[in-house]
Amino acid sequence: MSKRMAKVLAGAGAAALVLVGCSSGGGDATPTQAASSEGGTSPRDGIVFDVGVTEEPCPEAINPDNGCIYLGVLSDLTEGPFAPLATQVVTGQQDFWTYVNQQGGISGFDVNMAANTRDNKYDPAVHSQEYRAIEPNILALAQTLGTPQTQAILGDMEADSVIGVPASWWSGWQFPETDGGVLLESGSSYCIAAMGGLDWWVENKAPIKKLVAVGYPGDYGGDYAAGAEAWAAANGVEFAGIVETAPNAVAGNQDAAVSAILESGADVVAVGVGPGEVAEVIGKAVASGFKGQFLGAAPTWNPLLLQTAAAPALVASYTNVGTTGTFGTPSAAMDAMQAQLGEGALPANDGYTYGWVWQYPLKAALEKAAASGDLTREGLVAAVQGGVEVDYEGALPNSLVGGPPADVDRSVSINIPSEDAALGIETLLTGYVGPTAAAYDYSQPCSGA
Repeated sequence: MSKRMAKVLAGAGAAALVLVGCSSGGGDATPTQAASSEGGTSPRDGIVFDVGVTEEPCPEAINPDNGCIYLGVLSDLTEGPFAPLATQVVTGQQDFWTYVNQQGGISGFDVNMAANTRDNKYDPAVHSQEYRAIEPNILALAQTLGTPQTQAILGDMEADSVIGVPASWWSGWQFPETDGGVLLESGSSYCIAAMGGLDWWVENKAPIKKLVAVGYPGDYGGDYAAGAEAWAAANGVEFAGIVETAPNAVAGNQDAAVSAILESGADVVAVGVGPGEVAEVIGKAVASGFKGQFLGAAPTWNPLLLQTAAAPALVASYTNVGTTGTFGTPSAAMDAMQAQLGEGALPANDGYTYGWVWQYPLKAALEKAAASGDLTREGLVAAVQGGVEVDYEGALPNSLVGGPPADVDRSVSINIPSEDAALGIETLLTGYVGPTAAAYDYSQPCSGA
């Protein structure tokens, strides 16, 4: 491991965050109008609010004269396949709101998410149970991790007028018919990312003769696989099918997936699984003589994979197709992240980067609702209808989030493993839009609709 890698911070911060109780926050359902503060006006004067927003300051408030907006988090924090990534997503989000609060907050309100952060164990039933537990306390969800998990509460979110930020890139989040008009997604979907990654590969590496997809069934692996299949059809490339697998906690191992890859005759594999599973799949396939390449969806990577026996196979055979660049890719957003972490400090993985970047649309929505004088749940839902203009401070292209699906961000980042890189992965380029991805008729979700 490189000296730079040795500086990576431990991921315990987010786990500790879950255990910090303080107050559960919230507010009653009777709309309140902020009153003028003693001795002058307040930025929150005239703003109506109720559930999840209080006149009282947040626990351990940065701005003790501000009120408090409470946000909820439902994430995979202990035993699911994405826990190492998700704990860093939470830390990135927490640091984002600290950054916002240090700048004065949102129209006289600080933002708190620590009081209502819960572990979903990557289980839709637990996700739903924990949503019901925190729903009375929050204005919105800063994170709802997992596509099936979020789908399990989507009807409740609509009924409760709770908007949220999905910690997943299912293509359905970009369509009002399948996101209920209450989700604020960022970046290209798994489906579009698969197309973009394959476009880049053909333009920069080699032609693809035969393509196979491997992934979890449903709207993560299934969406990425659907993008790969659509790319093959558009480019006249033979598609060997979709190999479904499951996390090792369910499947035990990835031997069946490896056998299917070896038997497929493919020279490129589009893969949408967890980091542990991707290391096993690639390590075993290469050890068994597979000579092809793997293009993995954004969540397939974790820098700890470079400490496994599969590291040489990953360096030789794996490319990560992301949305934003890895931590440290030049932008104002990255500068702000570094300032929060401290000079020279690094997050444990790019979950931190994703978590930070995903909060920009929610910040924009809160600012829009506050500017209209209505920070009730209904006011926040109204603010996101028709889309919210989002400035990502250079981490992603500025976008109208929640606007027409045909106009969504279709750009990807291309990243390769490197022991010399800060988080074990080097970003080759960002903002790449492939010709197949650009031309795709994005009139409905690629999967699960």
